[in-house]
Formats: sequence, structure tokens, C-alpha cells
Amino acid sequence: MEKKLVLILNPAAGMKQGKRYLADLIMIFQEYGYECLTMLTRGRGDATQIAIRHGGDADLIVAVGGDGTFNEVVQGLVSAGHQCPVGYIPAGSTNDLGNSLGLNRNLAICAHEIMEGNVHGLDVGSFGGRCFSYIASFGLFTRASYTASQNLKNLLGHVAYVLEGMKDLLSVHAEHLRFEVEGETIEDNFIFGAVSNSTSVGGVLTLDQSLVSLDDGLFELLLIRMPKTIPELNQIIAALTLQKYDNPMMVFRSVSKVHVTGDPNMAWTLDGEYQPGCAETDIENLHRRVSVLLP
Repeated sequence: MEKKLVLILNPAAGMKQGKRYLADLIMIFQEYGYECLTMLTRGRGDATQIAIRHGGDADLIVAVGGDGTFNEVVQGLVSAGHQCPVGYIPAGSTNDLGNSLGLNRNLAICAHEIMEGNVHGLDVGSFGGRCFSYIASFGLFTRASYTASQNLKNLLGHVAYVLEGMKDLLSVHAEHLRFEVEGETIEDNFIFGAVSNSTSVGGVLTLDQSLVSLDDGLFELLLIRMPKTIPELNQIIAALTLQKYDNPMMVFRSVSKVHVTGDPNMAWTLDGEYQPGCAETDIENLHRRVSVLLP
């Protein structure tokens, strides 16, 4: 009996190469004995609904698109309680998660590697009940992920995020927040913050690979304080460039759960998608909640 594979493709992601390679991907999966149900997304939230409807009786779901598409699939599986494993073929503009997972950017090769791969548990996050695959962030460079136009992302890739983020530099302001982390309270004015499970943030900020494990039950909390002087600003730039975060202008912790209190009007982004702010929220690591096929 053929195994059932649900192929969820975002035809607008990245340079739209997923749509161009669709027939090739289906043929590869059929060669490995899968019957493919192919579903194209038409707007935000579609991948979540598809995963909810079909994740219960599928042997495998493969998401083709950007990190936002993978995020929606994860949201659907977690919210419905499905245990179906997921394959991810990154076809977006920056593919932070795909890079962290070491996935091949050649779609056909990636499809073969999914078929030949092994199942690994992947930590995902809960932001007040909404899932994210690799990052919840606010502040500098965060807004760029959802305000940069899709055409600009398609044309320039991660450079689009940098250009859009430069607009924030012209009007940067701090957000006053309090983070309660395992008995420790951290409260200050911050220009950027992220709770992440990735080595790359929008192709702009990077974390050393030795600091990040995608299945250890821990996220990396990185906070950047508001600089008041030029030397403090230079400390921040040097720390980000050298990937060394042990200085007074930054906070770096490994956390499984954090309680955040701040301005309810402050926007967040989850995996590059807009998330409205809230006065208080819990961000929690869901240890190995999703099973992913990796090479």
C-alpha cells in the first residue's frame, strides 16, 4: 500500500521556484512509494488549516516555501495534536531555519534527502499559545521581516531585510520590558530582543553554531540594551560582529521558559510574521514537539 504524503506548497515564496519544481518534486516522492496530495496555499493561515485537516492521516507532510510556511504547518500540527513527521524544502527569501537545519537549497536534492533522511525531534516555541519554529523577536530589524514587500524579498533576498531595517535605525527607540527567567528578573530599555532556536536571524544577526542546539529544550535569549553613548554603541556593533555577547550592553541566556511584561502595543514577529503585542506573555520551549526528516 502506498504511503500518503501531503505536499503543502506556497507558490509565492521566494523566487517562486517551488512552483517551477513542483512536478519534479512529485515525481521524486512517487519514486519512493508515496501517493502525493498536493495543496497550494493562497494566503496567510492556509498551511495551518491544511495541516489540521490532513495531518491526522498522513504518513508525512512536506512544506515547500519560506520559514513562514513551515511555521504555519507546525502551528497546525501542534494545535491539532497530530504527530505526523514533517519534511521542509526551503524556498523562501532568507530561510533562516533551513540554514540552521543544514538543508540543501537545491529543491530536488533536498527532496531526495528528506526521503533518505532520519526523523529528529525539533524544539518549537509557544508564544502565549501561538507556535513559532525558530524565533520570537522585537525591535531593531524585526519589523523589516513583515514590512519588506514580497517583490523586494524576491529580488534582493536578505539584503531586503537590511535595507528595510535601516529605516528603523533612523527612528530607533527603546522598549521597556521585564523578563522573568528561572528566578532572575531582567528589566531595562532594549532596542532588540529575541528568543530563538536558530543560528541566523533574517540573515542579519548570527549566533555561533556552538551555542545553538535545536533539540536541547532550550532557547537562546538575546537582548540588546539601548546605547546612551557612542562607546556603548560601538560595544554593541563589536559584539554582534564578533558573535561575543558577554558585555554589559547585552543579555545572553539559555532558557526553557520566560515571562515577558511590556507595552501591549509593541509588535513582535514570530518566524518573520507579525504578532500583536500583549502586556504579559509566556514564551515556552516545547521540547522536541515536532518530528522533522533531516539528512
